[in-house]
Order: sequence, then structure tokens, then C-alpha cells
Amino acid sequence: MTDLPDSGENLSLPLQDITAEEVSMNLTMCGLLPDYAADLTHLYSEYGDWNQVKEVWFEESRGDRSTKDSSQKTYRVLVSRYKNAPSTLPNPSDLPNILNECTTSEDKAQVLYPYLVADDTLFQYVVRKYTQRLNSDILDPLDFSNETLIGILDELEYADGGSFDYAESTTKRWCEGFRSVMREIGVLDSQQSIVGHPPSVGDIPLLVSIGYSYEEGNDSWLTSPIGLQYLYQPESKWEELYDRVAETDAWEFVELHGSFELRPTDNTYSWIPEAVNE
Repeated sequence: MTDLPDSGENLSLPLQDITAEEVSMNLTMCGLLPDYAADLTHLYSEYGDWNQVKEVWFEESRGDRSTKDSSQKTYRVLVSRYKNAPSTLPNPSDLPNILNECTTSEDKAQVLYPYLVADDTLFQYVVRKYTQRLNSDILDPLDFSNETLIGILDELEYADGGSFDYAESTTKRWCEGFRSVMREIGVLDSQQSIVGHPPSVGDIPLLVSIGYSYEEGNDSWLTSPIGLQYLYQPESKWEELYDRVAETDAWEFVELHGSFELRPTDNTYSWIPEAVNE
């Protein structure tokens, strides 16, 4: 594959203006929790109504948390990710079909991960900061130590001029929550690891990431693929990943104006199976 569009000068995702009202510390209460998150998508796919999902969730104690209050918080945070999911990601009702195609727990976590990033403004801000570090000359760009994470949080300035201001204990719990997500998606190797690496991306999360990048981007989306950058894939890997996805039936290279463009062969997410095979 040759003659892809030239990359832009700024390969990292731009930061957005953030208000204090948009920032929460939900990550201290609820991380990625892939099993619970997947269970919610199965319920939503079955009932198609979040009110019914909520009734079943609590009647059957699906949250399995230590107290009713913690279970309610978990439910609220997880459901927010799906209720507020951008249309550029697969519909939450399709997630059981997608997850059924995943072969590893890491693949499932990587599929669920962009819903968290899209919903949690503070989490997204920090992820985008790390995409900038990944494209810099920093020795350990994916250093997720408390020192580095808190340094990034302290750089946050709200649109009205205010700054990040939470208790130290709360901030440290948030940092641990961030690292737990990084472990789930394969960026950190163990409970003790604080320096990560770009994770391997399975076929199904790759299809989701490429689709998200395509739907979120414009004509030059190949030079700034949001889904791949959220998964900390360096620019040097993008061409290989584009080639991989083009080898599936869902995507193909089309020559336009003297260069090759990666395009879905049908609708972006038409590859999603129609039904889960139990």
C-alpha cells in the first residue's frame, strides 16, 4: 500500500476547552469494569429500554457491589457511557454482538474503552495529553506514575480560568483508577507496572477503532485517527493497521485524486453480526 496522504504536523489529538462542570471524579468509583459493562449491554440489547434495564439490574443484583449505594453509583456511571455514546461509535445495542466476536478479555476491554473516553471529560483530557507525549521526544511517554498523572492534572485550566482542584487522596484514587483501565486494555502489564507501552490491537477492536476514527474525522482522518490514538498507537504503526483492516471484507483502499483512501465497503459498522450465537 502506497501514497497515503501526508501526515499533518500535529499528530496528537487537540485539547478542548473544558469547564469545571464537565469534570467529575467518576473514575474513583467505577473503572472500565468490562464484565459489568458487557452485562449492561446485553440487558439493553434484550429490553431496548434503560428503565427496564435498571429494574432488572437491581432486582437481580447484577452490580454485585458491597452496598446498595455503591451499586447505584456503578450503574449510573456505566449507563452514562452508553446513554451519551456518540453516534460515531457502534450503537450500544450492538455491543453484545461485537463482544461475542472478541477472542480475549483484552479485546473486549478495548471495544468498551472508547465509550469511557468519550463520556468522561477528565479521562479524555488526560488520554489526549498522553497522545501528545507519545509523539514527543519524552523518554517514557506512557509513564502513568502518580507524579506524572498529577502533573498532567495540575496543567488543566478550565475555560473560565479556574484549575483542577481536588483533595490529594481523591486525586490519588483517580490515578489508580486510570492505571486500572490501562491494565485492562493492555497498556500496563501488571498491578505493579507504572510505565506502559502501545498495546496489541485485536481484529475486532481494530474494526471499532478504525470505524470510530473514520466517523469522527474528515477527509484527512487517516492522518489523525482518533480511535488509534486513544489506544496509544504511534504513527509508525498506522500504515500496518490500515493494511490489516483493508484485508478484511469490511474495508478497502480506493484510489482518489492520486492517493489511496481507506473506505468501508458498505456502511461503517455493517460488519457487526446481526445476532449473538449462544
